[in-house]
Amino acid sequence: MFLPDNKLVIFTLFSLIIMGICSCEKEIDLVVPPADNKYVIEGNIEIGQPAFVLVSQTRNYNESVNAEQFNDFYLEGAVVEVSNGTTIEILDEICTGDLSIDLLFVVSEITGLSPILLSSADLCAYIDLDGSMLGQENNTYDLKVSIDDTILTSTTTIPNSVELDSLWFSVAGDNGSLDSLGYAYAKLTDPDTAGNAYRWFAKRINVYPEWADYAGQQKDFQYIAPLGSSYDDSFFNGLTFEFAYYRGSILGSPKADDQNIERGFFKYGDTIAVKGATIDRETYDYVVTFEAEAGSAGNPFTVPTPISSNINGGLGIWAGYATVLDTIIAAP
Repeated sequence: MFLPDNKLVIFTLFSLIIMGICSCEKEIDLVVPPADNKYVIEGNIEIGQPAFVLVSQTRNYNESVNAEQFNDFYLEGAVVEVSNGTTIEILDEICTGDLSIDLLFVVSEITGLSPILLSSADLCAYIDLDGSMLGQENNTYDLKVSIDDTILTSTTTIPNSVELDSLWFSVAGDNGSLDSLGYAYAKLTDPDTAGNAYRWFAKRINVYPEWADYAGQQKDFQYIAPLGSSYDDSFFNGLTFEFAYYRGSILGSPKADDQNIERGFFKYGDTIAVKGATIDRETYDYVVTFEAEAGSAGNPFTVPTPISSNINGGLGIWAGYATVLDTIIAAP
């Protein structure tokens, strides 16, 4: 390429500047100062179900967690009270190491944690075992957690439930390997009041075939909320609309259908139990910010998302779910 003399000089200088910038390297030691540990609450109550609460603590950014430390991640020794305005219920402390197999599956259903994980780790939680205070629609529930010298409080509401108008399964493609794989679809009519928010859960309640891994076992033991599970009525207040969701999976699942081409899909032969929930604004804000952060985990180029919380004196969420249940048969 031919350049006039003055342009050649400019080009040469520009090239040298760029080369100088690119050759400058400086090792940076990033020091993240330790932060004060705070208690974290993960609790919920839904229609027809007892309150369930997990208590943990934040950890420093650079602190590793091994199997032994994970056993101590959810804390025992707290006093957890739930009030519906007229009655105060003190939740029972349970640790998974003390539970029977049947109760492990019950706790798995409530927590969303794998029964395999629960059986291998001794995790402690708080639940109303005798079911003397079950969640009711359009009720408000106060939470009080006392641990060491700290008191944490919160309030949530189970809103009015909103039924799903219809549910169905539809394949994602017309040929090839996708001819039996697809998504769960639903239609919902939003009440004509602004600010409604929702969350979607689903699980497959049919069993794996005899020739597959986990033969004879139910495909999903608990309802799973995929990333992006929550939405509000900002764009469809008072309207009837359709939406679809892919299949969620438990974090770190070793199952073949969570690793291969079936990942994220339901398929012909699945019986899909769906749990739709109406949630209040604080629960919606928590879920959206939590999922945004979870979806970007490990990416150094994303801006950390502050996770919303409704816990006074700590972090986390105390959530109320106005749930409705239905079933889809995935068939041609």
